[in-house]
Amino acid sequence: MSSARILVILPAYNEGLNIARTVGDIRVELPQVDILVINDGSSDSTAVAAREAGAMVLDLPFNVGIGAAVQAGFQFAAAKGYDIVLRNDGDGQHAPESNRALLAALGGHDVDVVIGSRFICRQGDYGTPRLRRLGSVILARLLSAIIGRRVSDPTSGCSVYNRSAIKLLAMVYPHDYPEPEAILILHRSGLRQMEVSVRMMPRQHGRSSITAGRSVYYMIKVILAIMVELLRGPVE
Repeated sequence: MSSARILVILPAYNEGLNIARTVGDIRVELPQVDILVINDGSSDSTAVAAREAGAMVLDLPFNVGIGAAVQAGFQFAAAKGYDIVLRNDGDGQHAPESNRALLAALGGHDVDVVIGSRFICRQGDYGTPRLRRLGSVILARLLSAIIGRRVSDPTSGCSVYNRSAIKLLAMVYPHDYPEPEAILILHRSGLRQMEVSVRMMPRQHGRSSITAGRSVYYMIKVILAIMVELLRGPVE
């Protein structure tokens, strides 16, 4: 693992007030990694702030959404020959020290993907809104039943991937609300996954775009998407 080329991908949309601190905190914890900010058509200073903080920046021409932005990061990693992709979000809510636990789990277990869960222990979650937490529980139980192992945080944006997973997700990655569907795609393609506990922190600036109403919409839409995914064959 010490010689592995690691790329941290940070999808970011209008995170100009958060992205420099996010990049800097990751760099302190993991000075050996490369950091790529996927600027998802931001209208603020996200790209400038990311470059000034020392990150590479992939500028998308307009706002394509979280799924397409993350897939662009996987495609960049595959094209550049990275061994490992570590994904965080650009808002700085993933505690940077948790990334070490993700990398250690990937190197110490026979798995292709490690997902950071804020719900394995009480200290991981800073206070997810009740309706969003309920939706996450429903999705977690559904996915757990489908794939035959416990899923506790199906919407986590904190995760790490080896070359096999990078190659797969560069080819196919859900574009709307991607994380729960990606868990299913990885499973149906024979890749091994596990969860480890990570810590979340409150957002310093701005607010999440996922409101209570969107949480309900999200849950219904993702359940339908999972049902459709079950009708498809695994990605070759």
